[in-house]
Amino acid sequence: MSHLLFDKHRATLDGALHAIATRGYWSPYSEMPSPKVYGETAAADGKQAFEAHLGRNFELDQPGQSGWGGKEASPYGVALDVRYPLCDHEALIAAGLAAMKGWQAVGAAGRTGICLEMLERLNRQSFEIGHAVMMTTGQGWMMAFQAGAAHAQDRGLEAVAYAWREQSFVPAETVWEKPQGKNPALVMKKQFELVGRGVGLVVGCGTFPTWNTYPGLFAALATGNAVIVKPHSNAILPAAITVRTLRAVLAENGIDPNLVTLCVAEQRSVTQALATHPAVKSVDFTGSNVFGQWLIDNCKQAQVYAELAGVNNIVIDSTDAYKAMLGNLAFTLSLYSGQMCTTSQAIIVPAGGIETDEGHKSYDEVCADLAKAVERLLGKPEVACAVLGAMQSTATAERVEQANGASLGRVVLASRKLENPEFPGADVRTPVLLAVDAADEACYMEERFGPISFIVKAADTAAAIALSERIVSTHGALTVGLYSSSQDVIDAMTEATWRGKVALSINLTGGVFVNQSSAFSDYHGTGGNPAANASYADSAFVANRFRVVQRRYHV
Repeated sequence: MSHLLFDKHRATLDGALHAIATRGYWSPYSEMPSPKVYGETAAADGKQAFEAHLGRNFELDQPGQSGWGGKEASPYGVALDVRYPLCDHEALIAAGLAAMKGWQAVGAAGRTGICLEMLERLNRQSFEIGHAVMMTTGQGWMMAFQAGAAHAQDRGLEAVAYAWREQSFVPAETVWEKPQGKNPALVMKKQFELVGRGVGLVVGCGTFPTWNTYPGLFAALATGNAVIVKPHSNAILPAAITVRTLRAVLAENGIDPNLVTLCVAEQRSVTQALATHPAVKSVDFTGSNVFGQWLIDNCKQAQVYAELAGVNNIVIDSTDAYKAMLGNLAFTLSLYSGQMCTTSQAIIVPAGGIETDEGHKSYDEVCADLAKAVERLLGKPEVACAVLGAMQSTATAERVEQANGASLGRVVLASRKLENPEFPGADVRTPVLLAVDAADEACYMEERFGPISFIVKAADTAAAIALSERIVSTHGALTVGLYSSSQDVIDAMTEATWRGKVALSINLTGGVFVNQSSAFSDYHGTGGNPAANASYADSAFVANRFRVVQRRYHV
């Protein structure tokens, strides 16, 4: 069955392999919730499927269950009240290890075929998953559908493609023949088995519970490992739906479904015990520096793939499209209320201002014009609610209040609370912009997650580039941007990002934004600065998750 699935999905796999080799645009999963693609009733069916989970027990039939838990609070004020199985982590690990034998037996092609079937099945559930992501994270609907469903599936497929490519380089067997002159040649048969390293633990985040989970989940699965998904306590439902679907596909193909399990942990100590268990050989994590660093320091038995906090930044030197630049920046700062690991926090502007197609603009004019651009973008309530979404956590809302109080810099644009007519309980906040001097490092040189950005006054462009590089090297960043009409400046910034090992976006003025990352084309993170020690995705993201075990004998 599994090899039939490999053949069934071969065109998709080949498309993904071609895409990661050429880095052009490609996706088999439509990001538009169109009835022409997903079916005339898909939207209604998906919303109904989501609503059917509310106020009920989410059955998974996992081992070691002792009760029910989960206390998700929707940022939109919607009552969720879904209860999830609480399972002993030792039982989940034991069951996963037992299931790995059958998973190994189907081989790399078999595993790849089943993973591709899983992704196709998840794609059919895109509306259900989109609603689950929206209501647990606070993302707007379109973003939840795109990032939470289609784009997450892209990232999962990307990991499967890399995993297949690396495993396919290893032949199953060979005949080794060494000439011995006049004596008979030495002849041996050698066989090579691809073996998963052990149990993979994937620790989800509260803002992107599928987009940040699927890469590690599918990289570990496709390379022969069992996986335990430990979701964020406030974004369990998208992970639970995913795990249930994967378990169903496994069972249909004769594989023990306990290869993939959900661990709802109400205490951090459970996550720590899981992560440091001798059987756990990989840990994928997205979240805070504190816990991420704890994992790196303490999970000595496992390979830790960690995406941590950073200070993403943009240098503005000059532009020949001033209004378009401001519009692009306004959307970047507003999307999902800045609750993205790629949102720009520090916008570095020379003290003497910048040259534009509208003439010279002083530092203060850049500050004021950016504030106006944000206000213009969010001027219509329906647009504002769709773009901003809602505050994912009270901690983020509290940071916004602190920034509004001018304790971190001169307030150029204060954050406002907006009403969402469809969801009266939603906590909606507009961005806050603060003006600071480069010397005010305590204000802007640490991640302040949420819609909080600083317009940093640097001595000149050279100082701005040097500051950007120091921020990346010291505190990390996933994204850096530059606006400049000078090739010399572009070259200088490019070299700075090579040294800092961070992705650079240059003169974005259209429908692509610095905080967006496209699967199969963009490398999300480089693994080369403190913001992340791995990339979604490259060969290094998958190759250390399996081992080649050989056996040989004389022929």
